[in-house]
Amino acid sequence: MAMTKRTHMCGEIGTGDIGKQVILKGWVQRARNLGGLIFLSLRDHTGIVQAVFDSTVLAADTFALAESLRGEFVVEVLGTVRRRAPEAVNDKMKTGEIEVAASGLLLLNTSKTPPIYIEDGTNEQESIRLKYRYLDLRRPGMQAMLRFRHQVIRALRDYIDAQGFVEVETPILTKSTPEGARDYLVPYRLKPGLFYALPQSPQIYKQLLMVAGLDRYYQVARCFRDEDGRADRQPEFTQFDMEMSFIEPEDIQTVVEGAYAHVFKELMGLDIRMPLRRMTWRDAMARYGSDKPDTRFGMEISDVSEAVRGCGFAVFENALADGQIVCAICAKGAGRFSRKELDALGEFVKTYHVKGLAWAVPVEDGSIRSSFAKAMQGDSMQRLLTQMDCQAGDALFVIADKRLVALTAMGQLRLRLGRELELIDNSRFDLLWITEFPLLSWSEEDKRFVAEHHPFTNVMDEDVALMEIDPGKVRAKSYDLVLNGIEMGSGSIRIHQSELQAKMFSLIGLSDEEAQEKFGFLLEAFQYGTPPHGGFAFGIDRLVMVLAGADSLRDVLAFPKIQNGVCLMMDTPAAVQKDQLQMLRIKAGE
Repeated sequence: MAMTKRTHMCGEIGTGDIGKQVILKGWVQRARNLGGLIFLSLRDHTGIVQAVFDSTVLAADTFALAESLRGEFVVEVLGTVRRRAPEAVNDKMKTGEIEVAASGLLLLNTSKTPPIYIEDGTNEQESIRLKYRYLDLRRPGMQAMLRFRHQVIRALRDYIDAQGFVEVETPILTKSTPEGARDYLVPYRLKPGLFYALPQSPQIYKQLLMVAGLDRYYQVARCFRDEDGRADRQPEFTQFDMEMSFIEPEDIQTVVEGAYAHVFKELMGLDIRMPLRRMTWRDAMARYGSDKPDTRFGMEISDVSEAVRGCGFAVFENALADGQIVCAICAKGAGRFSRKELDALGEFVKTYHVKGLAWAVPVEDGSIRSSFAKAMQGDSMQRLLTQMDCQAGDALFVIADKRLVALTAMGQLRLRLGRELELIDNSRFDLLWITEFPLLSWSEEDKRFVAEHHPFTNVMDEDVALMEIDPGKVRAKSYDLVLNGIEMGSGSIRIHQSELQAKMFSLIGLSDEEAQEKFGFLLEAFQYGTPPHGGFAFGIDRLVMVLAGADSLRDVLAFPKIQNGVCLMMDTPAAVQKDQLQMLRIKAGE
């Protein structure tokens, strides 16, 4: 039997094909030999179909070949589609009503016994799955994930194309610039000692495209950042990058909302109510202790500084005397927590740099289990419980510390309690904008201001004067899109005037000489009629992860790296040949 052209895909055959002769190609999922009958499950990316080899009608060599088949052998099957016997119908299979009565078989390739099961629902160690990722990707779930990812990107492109954007590819080998993370560097062979950098984002290039008059640009861009790994971060990632000229924040936000709404409608069948909610950064921190708040449940943070002022408890009193904050949350139903569980929560918040956690649990008999109630004077404890509406069976948690430190720790505690108390509706998709981020943040390590987003972010008009007198209070024309407590992307209106850009560089400690060395080409470009412009970039990987309900970015990437940046499949990073190092004038181990 010579190899012939495939006529049908395995998972697309149905009762409408009964009586047709088909040629199928794929992998053997499993083979059951019942003596004179062999039932072969044949798989391709569309699904599985059963082929039946009957020794009474097949040539002896064909049946013998069928007997030799093992899992993951690659075969071609010729046969006729027929209806299964009623008792043999498999309602769990898309093709469960039919089977293929085989009349021919061609072995295209053999396979060693795979080190992992090529099916969903197994409990393989992730390290083994990633080492043999090319086999892991054969699983139906991973096949579906890759196709879903493709559909997300296609839907985004379709929508953005319709809005008049032009896709432009920007260089991968670029200049090292300070954008918030370490660069990956590439030695330049022709001049040892010089380096390219892999782009953390196309930020500068897309601004130059606005200088060039393109007006509306987008790109599905590969980005590289040398950061510590975690479940929602990879050293290389894909972002959907956009930039527009002559706009205000609402203009780019409207486009982004429309793109998200299109994806949700096309792929999830859900309507997004627009415009999305807006929440300032200051409000988000005060209420949720996070600049990416999960608003699918309540338990908001309250400032209880005034309620505990004069309470007599030294921890609260000293914090207030130092200009710090006392904040609290009430966890409904958490009164059932044991002392051991409450102490564990205290240790948890300490990892976020606060001194400790005070807690109180009102009891039905009017008493209070508490770590600090005995130190509270007069009716101050009752005032605190009343303000927080903390009833019997609830638990009150209080932190006193520097404002952002306390709020951030409380925000993390809120998220942990939300999960432990099962308050989060995982079926919801809650989108909102966080706006008016600080332009700068103070680095204790460097003893200077650093850009909160990047040094090209513009300033709220009414805050320009503060750049000279109180830089820490300056708000940026920046905005993040948050989905279910995950930052999906960020953007800003950019600085387009040389004078303001130079002032920004000065605030973050760049001298005129350093600014010219790092960004001279950009400052030069800004002198040739740069339009007001701004943009946005959101992570494709994170969007697919959330929509697909995956737990990790590694589940939605074809070839991911583990948390330390290692690829288990290719065993990279790896040493290179000595002659290559010598050509680059690099000594091994340096």
